[in-house]
Amino acid sequence: MSTKLPARRRWSPVLRWPYGVALASWRYMWSTTPVHRWVMTGSWDEDAPPHLPPGFDHPGLQSWEDGVGPLLHRIYRTRITGSALSARELIAALREDIDKVAPTEFATFQKAEGEGPMREGDEYVVRMPGPWDGPVAVVELTETSIRLATLKGHLEAGQIEYRAHEDHRGIAFEIESWARSGDRLSDLLYTHVQISREVQLHMWSSVLRNVVELAGGRMHGGIVITTRRVDPEKIPSPAKPQKTRHIRVPRGLAGRSDERALAELADRPFNLEPGFTLPPADRSRWREDDLIEPLPHEAPGDPEPSGSWEVAKRMMDDYQLADPRIVDGVFDPASPLAGRNILLKIHYGPLLFRVGARVGDPVEETVELDGRPLLRYGWSYRTLQGHFEEGEMRYELRKWPDTGDVEFRVHGVSRAARSGPLISRLGFRLVGRAQQLRFYRQVCRRAKRLTEAQLETERAQASRREVAA
Repeated sequence: MSTKLPARRRWSPVLRWPYGVALASWRYMWSTTPVHRWVMTGSWDEDAPPHLPPGFDHPGLQSWEDGVGPLLHRIYRTRITGSALSARELIAALREDIDKVAPTEFATFQKAEGEGPMREGDEYVVRMPGPWDGPVAVVELTETSIRLATLKGHLEAGQIEYRAHEDHRGIAFEIESWARSGDRLSDLLYTHVQISREVQLHMWSSVLRNVVELAGGRMHGGIVITTRRVDPEKIPSPAKPQKTRHIRVPRGLAGRSDERALAELADRPFNLEPGFTLPPADRSRWREDDLIEPLPHEAPGDPEPSGSWEVAKRMMDDYQLADPRIVDGVFDPASPLAGRNILLKIHYGPLLFRVGARVGDPVEETVELDGRPLLRYGWSYRTLQGHFEEGEMRYELRKWPDTGDVEFRVHGVSRAARSGPLISRLGFRLVGRAQQLRFYRQVCRRAKRLTEAQLETERAQASRREVAA
């Protein structure tokens, strides 16, 4: 089947694009829809694209092996309340005409050949201005999902899935994609210049708003976008076995210089004075911060399997709770958590500071607090020589078994370092406090939002397994 379209259909989106861009930009600036964007470090084991259905074969397929740059595993999610359609009816409406939810002011879904409802094997072209057409093929259809794969000539290489499921809170609608850039120019525009990224974000956010309108319901909680980035070094080559790299690669990796800097931390001592204890002997010389964020509720008793506690614990141990726009963490995941060295890459505008910290012994115990039992798990890290701060920061999960309440706690004790590079120490004394508080708040907010997003993803996966069974 060819993806060549008649000239009239190919040129009509381009001719209306100048007007469409202006309209889309206006809507983007004045949109009141809350959009929550969260970026995490991914892994190939957890974020690899799904296998194509058995028997599917297409000579023009452009799979992740054909792409360049990092793999981005992304989920756009919203919840629909008061929907006039069920989840199955909503997907059926999209199969009847997926262009109903396209942001037609600057993009449209056009069937390459044929008419009628969507069928497996059909080809579509996402028409956008300039050379940015997106040919795709339908690879799998179920009553609650539509999965597409990119074809040669697409800006991306990978797959995308639309799906819906119902629960007592309404309909959860998701768009999940696993994709790399289709060529080096696309990678430049998306990963480095980031033009394509913002266009894509606005496009799929618009699609979700249109889906809510199609369903005849209301959007609840805005739009949540989670991105898990798998850097090129972690992606196996189809031509040769992957070389295992025992290092956790963060967003914005600068190269092997990070690995060398991480290795140098092994012999670096703490920059704290001997005998440092918590609480400090003279508390007037230190800043102490204590923030607590409620996490999704669990049933009373021990932590639930795959529940809020376990999900947050996993992200906490993998250092996913730090906002990578502020702090990236580089470490060897094969090393034990106790005593693990972490290279912290701290971003401040165009500046980047590399400093070190070392994790202490994790503690998991049940204690009594205010006459109630409390289960808590946590670990802390202390600053190493060369850091512009001195002190210790502790991450802690807490569950009250009598009520099922789950909390995340950040506790920090710090002051400006008295040794190390003068410029970074001076900068911290001048503007560091505001950045420090921003970091603490971001960590708490990410702990809640990422836990909610992961629980929602696991519920959706369980729902799909039930449908498949």
